[in-house]
Amino acid sequence: MLQTYFNRAIWWTMLVLLQVFFFNHVHLLGYATPFIYLFIVVKLSSDISRHALMLWAFLLGLLIDAFSDTPGMNAAAAVFLAFLRPTLLRLFVPRDANDTFTPSIHSMGLSSYVKYLSMCVLFHHLLLFTIAFFSLASPLELLLRIVSSALLTVVCLLAVEGLQQQKSHP
Repeated sequence: MLQTYFNRAIWWTMLVLLQVFFFNHVHLLGYATPFIYLFIVVKLSSDISRHALMLWAFLLGLLIDAFSDTPGMNAAAAVFLAFLRPTLLRLFVPRDANDTFTPSIHSMGLSSYVKYLSMCVLFHHLLLFTIAFFSLASPLELLLRIVSSALLTVVCLLAVEGLQQQKSHP
């Protein structure tokens, strides 16, 4: 049990540091920025209460905001994702699944997991970039940023998922 918490703390620390010091500075073609810290919210166990999930997401978003000079934007988007996550899980989890599981390719299947992950990232990015733009004056640029960042984030999160699965199953 202690080993599980220790491993989780290492993953969280590593993802936050990677986000803050590396991925926040990646702007593919000037539009796409990956947000790998979402992996933490997406991967929490399915039995966590919505309130606890929203609290963890808020603290995580606030930590990212503190290092990224984005006052509350990541916190708001992460809390929004945490609020929607139980509903998204119910949409994409097979009916015969256990009551308690950790969302993954192994527990959900590749297709369901990619759909779940894509919807989580899309909702997060929709709110984050709408807040960041604070204007609908150029909706095509906003849409381009949302879609390109969402695609890049999903690819990066699938890579992190693969690394985590490889680490846990040598």
